[in-house]
Formats: sequence, C-alpha cells, structure tokens
Amino acid sequence: MNKEQRLNIIEKAANQVGPSVFWSTIIVITSFLPVFLLSGQEGRLFSPLAWTKTFILIVDALVAITLTPVLISFFIKGKLKPESSNPLNRGLERVYGPLLRTCLKWRKTTIGLNILALAISIPMLLRMGTEFMPPLDESSILFMPITLPDISNAEAKRILQVQDKIIMSVPEVAQVLGKAGRASTATDNSPISMIETIILLKPESEWRAGLTKAGIIQELDGKLQIPGVINGWTQPIINRINMLATGIRTDVGVKVYGQQLDTIAAVSEKVRAALGNVPGVNDLYIEPVTGGRYLEIDTRREDLGRYGLSINDVNAIVESALGGTPIGNTIEGRQRFSINVRLAQEYRNSLDRIRRIPIATGTAGTIPLSAVANVQFVDGPPMITSENAQLRGAVLFNVRDRDLGSTVQEAIQKLNSTLTDLPNGYRLEWSGQWENQVRANQTLKIIIPLVLIIIFLILYFSFGSFKEALLNLITIPFALVGGVFIVYFYGINLSVAVAVGFIALFGLAVETAMVMVVYLNEAMSDLVRQKGNSRETISKADIREYVFRGAVKRLRPKIMTVSVSLFGLIPVLWATGVGTDVMLPIVLPMIGGVFTSSIHILLVTPVIFEMTKEYELKKHGKLDIYDVKH
Repeated sequence: MNKEQRLNIIEKAANQVGPSVFWSTIIVITSFLPVFLLSGQEGRLFSPLAWTKTFILIVDALVAITLTPVLISFFIKGKLKPESSNPLNRGLERVYGPLLRTCLKWRKTTIGLNILALAISIPMLLRMGTEFMPPLDESSILFMPITLPDISNAEAKRILQVQDKIIMSVPEVAQVLGKAGRASTATDNSPISMIETIILLKPESEWRAGLTKAGIIQELDGKLQIPGVINGWTQPIINRINMLATGIRTDVGVKVYGQQLDTIAAVSEKVRAALGNVPGVNDLYIEPVTGGRYLEIDTRREDLGRYGLSINDVNAIVESALGGTPIGNTIEGRQRFSINVRLAQEYRNSLDRIRRIPIATGTAGTIPLSAVANVQFVDGPPMITSENAQLRGAVLFNVRDRDLGSTVQEAIQKLNSTLTDLPNGYRLEWSGQWENQVRANQTLKIIIPLVLIIIFLILYFSFGSFKEALLNLITIPFALVGGVFIVYFYGINLSVAVAVGFIALFGLAVETAMVMVVYLNEAMSDLVRQKGNSRETISKADIREYVFRGAVKRLRPKIMTVSVSLFGLIPVLWATGVGTDVMLPIVLPMIGGVFTSSIHILLVTPVIFEMTKEYELKKHGKLDIYDVKH
C-alpha cells in the first residue's frame, strides 16, 4: 500500500466517524451549559467546573476533526491489521456476540427487563433523602453554645474556660480556642451570651479505631451538658456562609416576624415546642428576644427641683461614674486610644453602691443618687433584630442523623397542624440551608428539562430525523437507572452536586449512543447496497444479520468510549482529603450511569433499531437510510 492509498483510507475513516464524534462532543458541551444558570452558593461552586469542562470539550471537538487525522497519518505505519487480530477485541466479541444474538431473539424480554429496572429505580429515587449541598468536611468543628441572656462577663469567662478544658480532654482534639461575645469588629454583633469555640482535630490516622467525626461530636456533646447552656455544633466556614447569606447560624431556622418582641417570643416558644419531637432536629433553641437585664436610672423631677438640680446634672454624673469621661488620647503607632476616667469597679458593682454615688448640690451639699432617682434592674431585649422593616425572632436547629429535606418537610407539616392561630401581623419563614435548597430546586426544574430539549434538538439536526433523535434520547432514562442505584446504595442524599452529576451523565450517555447508531446506520447502508432497498429483496433475517454486524464488528470503539469515561472517574472513589465530600456525589451518578447506559446501548439499542427497521420495511416497503456523516 502506497502513501496515497493509506491517506485515502484515513480520510474515508475520518469522514465516517469525525462528524459523529464532533456532534457528540458538542452535545456533551451544550448539555452542561445550563449549569451556568445556577446562582448563589451552588453557582459559585460549580461555575468553575462548568467553564473548565466547556473549554476543554470545545478544544477536544476541534482536535478530533483536525489534529487527530493528521496524527493518525504519522503514527499508523506498516501493515494494517484487521479487527480480529486484536486478542482483546476477539475476547470481547466472543462474549458480546452470543449475548447480543440472545437479546435479538428475545426482544420483548430484553426490553421488558430494561423497563423493569427503570421501574425499580423510580421508587428508589423518590425514597432518597434530599439536601442543599453535601456537607463539606472542614477538618475542624465550631462549637456555638448559647447561655442565658443576662449572664455576667465573669460567668461567661468561667463557662468558656470549663468548656475548653473538657474539650481538650478528648484525645482527638489538637487545639481549641474559644471566645465569648463580640470580637473587635462592627460586623460581629454577637452578645456576651454567645460563645464560639473553634476545635482543630488531629489527623484521622491518630484517632481511636472506628471513631468518626460525628462520633467525636456526639462524645463532646455528652460531656458538655452544662446547666443553662444550649449546645450547638457546626463548622467554621459553613457557619459564616450561612450567617452572611441567610442570617441564620445553624442549618435551618424558622424566622418569626411581627411587631411586638413579647409576642414574637411567645410564638417562638410554640414553634420550639412543636419542633422538639421531630426526628433529625438537634441543637434546638430560640434566638433570645427577651430576658436581657438593663440598669434603669429613672430621675424624679419633683426631687430634682427640691435640690436645685437638672436632669442634665444627674445624667452627667451617671455618665462619668459608670460609663467614663474622656480626658485625652494616647497614641501607639498608628492607633489612637481614648483615656477615660470613671469610678473604680468596687464602687459600681452593685445596686447599693450605685445608689450611693454622690451628687454635689448648691443648697444641700452632697446627696446620694438615690435621693433624686430610682435605680433598679428591668427586663428587656438582649438584642433587637429586624429584617424587611419588621422585628424578627428565630428558632434555630441543626439536622443530624437524617436528611435535611425530609426533616424540614415533616417540621413544616407539624407547624401547619399545630400553629393555626398566629396573631394578626405575625408570620413564619423558613430559612438557612432550606432556603438555598428551595431556590436551587426551582432552578433545577428549569435546567434539567432544558438540557433534554437541547440534546434532542442537536440530535434532530444531526440526523435530520425525529425517530433517530428519539432512539438516541431514550438512552438517558436507562443511564439514570445506574446513577440512581449507585447513589442509593452509597447512602448519598440528592443534592445540587448529584444533579450536576446527572446532567453530565446525560451528555456522556448520548455520546456513546451516537457512536452505536452511526455504525448501525452504516450497516443498513451496506445492506441496501448489497440487496437493494425493497421488501422483495430484504428479509427480516437480513436486517437482523446486518444489525448484528453493525453492533459487533465495531465493538472496540464503543468499549473504548465507555472505558475512557470510567478510567477518568473511578479514581475519585478512592480520593481522600478536603473536597472529596462534594466530588463523590458528582462522580457517582456518572459511574453508575455509564455502566447501565452502556449495557442499554450495546444490547437494547440494536434490538430497538431492528424493530424500527422491520416496521419501516413493513409499512413503507423500504428502509429509511440516514446520512449520519452529516
């Protein structure tokens, strides 16, 4: 064979499979484009994946039809060997050939088994738990207990020290750092009653045998049962994201809106009581809107007149004695600090001492503060929170040992049946991760049908036939079977990550199906070329034989298409470290779906294709031959 003959063969082969490879790659690209419609946290997380995959596949599509044929002309030299000379290919054909003939013989049984598998997967899909995003293991724990609103600074400090000592007694804890109240920033409005403790864990190799992070949290929670303290467990990064995005520091929160803090507190108590027995609800507590203690100094105007004092005179004394009077500034580098003067701690640490604060008068000498004012502690809100120009309280809880979706759904039903008499002007709103999940689900309801429509349109324009496009598209439900099975048995909840994995799977499944349909149509073209296109010259046996040839004789490229996808995905199953929690739900549907879609494409697609061609021959008297080279 001379060079010109070799190049002609390469050109013919490239013309045959190049367009189908190009269009199948375009399908994978366009099927993933709707991921760009995701917004919020999920959009920020998956948009880099979408951009990377899109640009890689665009280059791949161009390389497949330009550079690859050139490289083939350089590297394929010497004698061209037939397919049968490859021992792996011969072994695959020995297994696949008899199996395919059995499926072609028992066509209804083959299709029935596939439909049965699909029917089994639907209840499994509906029984899966749901969540917004798979929890990312940050390799650390954030402990956020809440104490009584009127706790003193000294008591908060004591509780913090006791908790840190107990936490460090657990062998898996490497370091612990806690703070009470607000940091030196205007963006952290935490009251003194809220404690935040970051717990850094040792590497998992140093943990006790069989212990998990959930087990460590459970052990710590059991040891940290302190009266007057409600425990809360989360992780540092997700806690900040939740607080910034929704204003809720736990997984889920029920916001209570209204006009009066006392009524909001009463409604919040009813919500907490209703949610207390819902399975999966943990760390349940009410964000306090009452219970704060305020020092009230109420001046008596008639006594002020008796001593010749004004309200401003009393306020000035109280401000300087308790709050401090600025007398100057000190400079340390680029920082300035105010110098204040006030009474020493021992002269203002009780109501009796505050009542004895001296006030100088013009006529009666020095009198105590109690002579002109009532000094007492009164109840009030520890912190006032508002949203959308309304006062807001919240009932907060985390979800553990159960999926977030079913937990909140049961909680919603419980509240709807229990709280039927909310006061006028008061309403409830679910927030936290549930708010994100509802938004993401609404977006996915648009994205997934859009993906299927895009794939179908590309298939239709590629084949120029509604029937051929539908033949490729029915691969998707059967790809869904494997994805559902593997996700179900891995115990992973449905989330945005799983949905992105299924979206990527749809494109992969159709890509492999297009390669099969190209070779089946090529076999039909060979049949028409050999025997003509008429029911008088073509029999059902002829159709079956050529369908068998189209499926079996080009088995290797189909297996290679599937294998490349699996070889790139399976290593993720053994990946460890931070981030694998999100990677696994994306990859699992693709791995399981590629297996079942491959079985469907190799065994069921030829069966359906044969039945379609027999119907065409019976109805029209000839076969429809499609120019799959496009």
